[in-house]
Amino acid sequence: MAQKEEYYKYTPSIAAAIITLIVFGILFGYHAFKLFKTKTWFCIPFVVGAILEIIGYGARAYGNSNPYNLGAYIIQSLFILLAPILFAASVYMFLSRIIRASGQPSYAMIRPNWLTKIFVGGDILCFLMQGIGGSIMASGDSKSSSDMGKTIILAGLILQIVIFGFFMVVGLKFHMNLRNSSSRKMAANGFNWEWYMNTLYAVSILITVRNVFRVIEYAMGEEAYLLANEWPIYVFDALLMAIVLVICCKWYIRELIDGATGITRSNFEMMGSGDPLEPKDRV
Repeated sequence: MAQKEEYYKYTPSIAAAIITLIVFGILFGYHAFKLFKTKTWFCIPFVVGAILEIIGYGARAYGNSNPYNLGAYIIQSLFILLAPILFAASVYMFLSRIIRASGQPSYAMIRPNWLTKIFVGGDILCFLMQGIGGSIMASGDSKSSSDMGKTIILAGLILQIVIFGFFMVVGLKFHMNLRNSSSRKMAANGFNWEWYMNTLYAVSILITVRNVFRVIEYAMGEEAYLLANEWPIYVFDALLMAIVLVICCKWYIRELIDGATGITRSNFEMMGSGDPLEPKDRV
């Protein structure tokens, strides 16, 4: 029992874990299908993140009958913690594609190719920080190492919130500039850029709420309510991330190319194929 208390503060619900695993499994299947059908390679992080969620909740299900297994505990802790960072990478890249497809990159605070480099670079840093912190915290054999791991995780989560906040400012600035210009009329004929911007805001808010929850969770400590009970991780993490993947099912927009009359095919293709990070027509 001593080991069980060290790894879990409760007995993981196998029913909740399996249901969540199935939900993410379905979402993974859909995203993988759309990814290869439309070749929207910037959405690869959605697929990889969904795999991490599946493995993470599979490990939680395993932990129901194997509460002493440290490996399973570390896997579920790390994979569930890190998956949303991958989702964020696709969110960052999606904004750059909306900007390119609008044909009005001058309205953006940051050029599309630099936008991807800056925000995805920050995302990678957050991933490394939280991964290292999670590994130290989960496998730490002393209070000092556990506290150090928690501090690193908190720093990574706070950094991610700050980056997302700046990202939202960049998106809103571009949105307002384009909305107030005569160029917005191009959207009326086919490319509903404003709808996609609104979905981007929704997804960004969901990921930020999840990150704020995680900050509060780790800041309160292992003996506090959020870490000592299981339901918060399903409500404020699993559910929110599943909704993110549901919303992003609409981001595989190669299917809209043939119906777009107010935007060039080449601009649409920038959003769905070719080099997703550095188009040749931009510096």
